[in-house]
Amino acid sequence: MNQAIETRLAGCLLAGTFLTAPSQVHAQPAPIPVVSAQAVTLDQLAVEGSPATGPQGGVTVGYLTKQTRSATKTNTPLLDTPQSVTVVTREQFTDQNFQNLTDQLRYVPGFIPAQGEGNRDQAIIRGQSTSADFFVNGVRDDVQYYRDLYNVDRVEVLKGPDSLIFGRGGGGGVINRVLKEADGLRVREVTAGGGQFGDKRLTFDVGDRISDSAFFRLNGLFEDSGTYRQFGELTRYGFNPTMTFLLGPQTTLKLSYEYFHDDRFPDRGIPSQFGRAYNYRNNIRTFFGSPDVNFTKVDANIATAILDHRFDSGVELHSQFRFADYDRFYRNTLPGSAVNAAGTAVTITGYRNETDRTNYFNQNDFTYKFLTGDIKHTLLGGFELGYQEGLVFRESAFFNGVASSVVVNPLAPLTRVPVVFRNNGTTDASARYDLGLAAVYLQDQIDLNPYVQIVGGLRYDHFDFASTDRRTLVTNARVDDLVSPRAGLVIKPLQNLAFYGSYSVSYLPSSGDQIGTLTPGLIIAQPERFQNLEVGAKYDVTPTFQLTAAGYTLDRTNQRLPDPNRAGFFILSGKTNAQGFELGANGYLTEWWQIAGGYAYTDARIESATSAVIVAGNKVGLVPFNSVSLWNKFAVTPEFSIGIGYIYQTHTFASSDDTVRLPGYNRFDLGLFYQINESTRAQVNIENVLDRRYIYTSDNNNNLTPGAPRTVRAQVIVRF
Repeated sequence: MNQAIETRLAGCLLAGTFLTAPSQVHAQPAPIPVVSAQAVTLDQLAVEGSPATGPQGGVTVGYLTKQTRSATKTNTPLLDTPQSVTVVTREQFTDQNFQNLTDQLRYVPGFIPAQGEGNRDQAIIRGQSTSADFFVNGVRDDVQYYRDLYNVDRVEVLKGPDSLIFGRGGGGGVINRVLKEADGLRVREVTAGGGQFGDKRLTFDVGDRISDSAFFRLNGLFEDSGTYRQFGELTRYGFNPTMTFLLGPQTTLKLSYEYFHDDRFPDRGIPSQFGRAYNYRNNIRTFFGSPDVNFTKVDANIATAILDHRFDSGVELHSQFRFADYDRFYRNTLPGSAVNAAGTAVTITGYRNETDRTNYFNQNDFTYKFLTGDIKHTLLGGFELGYQEGLVFRESAFFNGVASSVVVNPLAPLTRVPVVFRNNGTTDASARYDLGLAAVYLQDQIDLNPYVQIVGGLRYDHFDFASTDRRTLVTNARVDDLVSPRAGLVIKPLQNLAFYGSYSVSYLPSSGDQIGTLTPGLIIAQPERFQNLEVGAKYDVTPTFQLTAAGYTLDRTNQRLPDPNRAGFFILSGKTNAQGFELGANGYLTEWWQIAGGYAYTDARIESATSAVIVAGNKVGLVPFNSVSLWNKFAVTPEFSIGIGYIYQTHTFASSDDTVRLPGYNRFDLGLFYQINESTRAQVNIENVLDRRYIYTSDNNNNLTPGAPRTVRAQVIVRF
């Protein structure tokens, strides 16, 4: 293996991201441009300055990230992290050119996209569905909306519950976006793209030094596109200026502000019939509902300040404050039933939701490295304070002002019947809420010797939630005090080979995945509990290619079963178990061949009923037994590269009642990349090359999303 890149990797891993001499670190050469498509040797990789130490401790080369702070809150090589972590680098998602976050993560082993009612990102990780376990630089970003990648350096998928690092939720794992930052390097990049269904998109990235101690960067986005679905359209735009100030040889301040707007036509898909998707091969585009009604939008204002300081004692402080205000609402009309046996009728229902929220979060991490004899310690202590407040307001649709649904012919499923929205006063929420949280945590990473490492820690969370019904002015409140442990063991018989075992716990308070209303029944309901046992192996075959394997069992308990004797109350007897095995591969298999992806076997089942129809023995909805996702990039010549992707999964059920079966599918994706000159690259991406007809995901038994047909997109990336 090439000695130059091996030395460079080791140096990056030792340096981490804390800037003891910031001006020197920022004077290093720029990483390999992500627009590069030429074949490179390992010698060239080292000379051109990659792998690079990037935001939040990232050490990246091509499709492989070697180190991050997200899994432990300290700069730790992934080889030494006792947890399954998959990182999608900027080079990878630039090459693949998907337009949505959850689509982009489809090449993460074991990751399954959920429909999210056609108005938000929603994910299934290890059999656990979530719309809230999204983070930015390790800070919660839990509002329901579609996120963009225009200002993102990499996306990290951390699997298994881990409240010690991230707090509540995260039962199956979390998705953490690491943002670009002003790093003192000169950047001038414009990306212009377009394609089928009216796809039009423009992004830019501009950065430079203002002085030796002040750096600036600005990322921007504008998109005005259609979709493969009938009436589908979206408009989104955003800008994100960032500043970095080197306040001294041991102190760095980073400031960021983002404004982001997204509005689009939400689409709940097609219904079922006879336990399967209704005529889905001929309904790839067909919309069911009222096209005059459907609309969703979000306006987000997000400000962040990060302070890094090294005290003379050797203690390192990483303090982060984040303010985020989200103005969010959506209207939907959708199939409300299966198509009848005669194939002549399906009902259309609708609703309107407003879910505004304002978040205030402050995290403070203190890290200290020391020795006790020959034993090395990386001690982390910290605290988090947060406050969230918002509105949840739902209105049901009434067709012609009176009917809660309307019947249409599935062969002509559009309705133009006038629709009004009213809060029905019972099942429709109308509440203001506020949540105060405080947490303290302690973790020690112990290197007993070069062959054995131990990670252990505890987190205490105080969770104080109150919800006031705006109609009755009644306030319901609940306080939870939660203690979450984490323990891991890493054994390294070789410097580049690690075996690990881990135990972790996470909790989901009774207010649920999305905080909102709190009923009398929920007040007395204990939090759901997630417990994960995992063993795995990580092998750096070369400094630029890593193989990973993980086996786990994940128990989810205290799930709520409606009490048949008391309406609105629950019996906490519901339980699910997910057992699985995952294989991952990332990096340069050869000097001219990069890969990213893997295989996942997931057996997620209901062990104790959570409703009258979701009973013991059922498979958890949308979770396939087997799934494969593998992206390959081949450098054919110094100028020309080809990307070939393959996605396969076995059949699933639309929901956990196991009544609507979604067939398995496979699909191929293609990328063609041509380096026109040193500053310009052109690329063409073809999604679903063979034009397969399949069901991509669902929200329930009668809201099924057909997969996209063959779709061609092109973009040009210019650096100057």
